[in-house]
Amino acid sequence: MKAFLMYRDRDFDPQQLLARRERELRPRNPDPALSLQQFLPWNEEALSQDLGLDVLLNTMALGDTFLFEVAKVALLSGLTDLETIIYRQHVFSDCVKNPQIVRDIYQLVAEAIERERKNYWSFWDRYPAAIVSGAVGVLEMFVGMLKRLRGIADQHRDDFQSEGFSRLFATLREELSDEYFALIEKQLKQLKFRAGVLISVELGKGNKGKNYALRKPHEDNRSWIARLLGPKPPSYTFQLAPRDEAGAQALAALKDRGLNFVANAVAQSAAHIHSFFQMLRTELAFYIGCLNLNAQLGQMGEPTCLPFPARAGERKLSFSGLYDVSLALSMGQRVVGNDLRADHKDLVIITGANTGGKSTFLRSIGLAHLMMQAGMFVAAESLQGSVSSGIFTHFKREEDATMEKGKLDEELSRMSAIARELAPNCVLLCNESFASTNEREGSEIARQIV
Repeated sequence: MKAFLMYRDRDFDPQQLLARRERELRPRNPDPALSLQQFLPWNEEALSQDLGLDVLLNTMALGDTFLFEVAKVALLSGLTDLETIIYRQHVFSDCVKNPQIVRDIYQLVAEAIERERKNYWSFWDRYPAAIVSGAVGVLEMFVGMLKRLRGIADQHRDDFQSEGFSRLFATLREELSDEYFALIEKQLKQLKFRAGVLISVELGKGNKGKNYALRKPHEDNRSWIARLLGPKPPSYTFQLAPRDEAGAQALAALKDRGLNFVANAVAQSAAHIHSFFQMLRTELAFYIGCLNLNAQLGQMGEPTCLPFPARAGERKLSFSGLYDVSLALSMGQRVVGNDLRADHKDLVIITGANTGGKSTFLRSIGLAHLMMQAGMFVAAESLQGSVSSGIFTHFKREEDATMEKGKLDEELSRMSAIARELAPNCVLLCNESFASTNEREGSEIARQIV
């Protein structure tokens, strides 16, 4: 099964993010090569510093590291496909209408993953019998969680209208039917082998066993009285001596060979369900973060809206009441918004007195672009903007503490790195660039770059 809450046709799949989380939860299999940085743009550090992203992300996460990581990847992996942006907006609208239901689903999925972690078992366990026993226990727990998830889908399917949630609930109802659960529970009961393990084997060269196969036990359809008092079927038995350790080990080895294929199958089944829960949790985490942020801004009385995205080549940028969301969150109160009509403009120059709000205005535009292209709401009364193929910032910095280079050299170095990455339809926000030199030289450098 797939969640499809972030994309219409594929998973939100930062495998590195998921693997990193698994590494934290399962330290038995460390992988030092894992790095979330691989899924972030090269200028992530500059964007975070210049736009105050950490304030925004901390509000979305509310202290949850996993929410923070998912929100960061989603926010900095901007979409350029308008249909996907609108697809996420519709899913988020459902979340706003049904916040408690969405949070309940998220908690259920997180609980399933946590319980599976506490009952840790491994593909790489040495003994197939141990793999089967551990995987069956995990599958029983997962089946219970899937039943609860299907119950939520049955109860609240009419409360959600977005394509994402409607398809998720329909999939849960179709693939997790009562008949399916009954079949799975019956098979899991059989895999506990309470009546012993029935294995067939052929004799090969030197009377060595080959073609080991696990067999389904014969069903005894007689009544319980007949089974208790009636004659037992004929059988051959072999009984080990009480202290025959070698014999016990030999029988255990035979049992493991017969269970080998079953061990692989049940382990893969448990891993498949775990993967579904993990992906559902990851995709829901983004919307939980959006709900957290939206609730905080609502308590402050700040306006929010779903933007109208336009194609990159259309050069649209118009808004009313746009404000710096990170500033508002830092101050804990409403801040003054701004209006702008800059459609079909390639260059906008903002001037004004010191402490007049120029930097704040630039940050509000940068944050709005990131939030819009993540499929989120924006911090404004209304906004229409063209999607960009990249967001770049060149804000002034403090003096280099290491004294390895001068301030102008540092500014030119950062601008050179940006110039190498710029492409058509990118957005470049410059805040007092090259103010470290005199007006004539700074103006000439800026003119040539622009």
